[in-house]
Amino acid sequence: MNIESKVDVFINKHDKWSVGLNTIRKLLLETELEESIKWGMPTYRLNGKNVISFSGFQNHFGIWFHNGSFLKDKLGVLENAQKGKTKGMRHLKYTDNISIDEEIVRAYILESIQNQKDGKEIKPIRKNEILQIPDLLKSSLSSHALSQLTSFSNSKRNEYIQYITGAKREETKLRRLEKITPMIEQGLGLNAQYKSK
Repeated sequence: MNIESKVDVFINKHDKWSVGLNTIRKLLLETELEESIKWGMPTYRLNGKNVISFSGFQNHFGIWFHNGSFLKDKLGVLENAQKGKTKGMRHLKYTDNISIDEEIVRAYILESIQNQKDGKEIKPIRKNEILQIPDLLKSSLSSHALSQLTSFSNSKRNEYIQYITGAKREETKLRRLEKITPMIEQGLGLNAQYKSK
């Protein structure tokens, strides 16, 4: 089955939203983007890079801009795909088939394409990238524990840093700090308890 047929099948599976999904697809096919299927959903690419996807769910459908954080969004209609987790992706979400303003969607699509051509993209954190130890961690650890943490491999150290910085509330950070301090002092990785089982 070719890509075009696979996208047709995908849209037909979401028949509740087929009018809206077909509208989005039509706008995307007017561009130079290449239609493909990634992660089971229609995805539109430029020079091998994912730029835009769309999908349907039970209560809504939408269009995802993979590096949407670079979009100007003067209308304030884009939503973060997962607040606190997603750095780049933004989406337009619809709960009916008639709310799509084609001119607005087209403008966001064209801006996304231009951003991709300009090389604007969120780079994922690489496993070997060294993250800065946050002040809370530095000030809370004993000199021995801090020395242990800095001697860990990059990935092992980054796991602890992301565990602390990933908490939104201060009390959660403090609770996590209490849990990990003895582990750091013993030279254990964050997930050591699971690896030994």
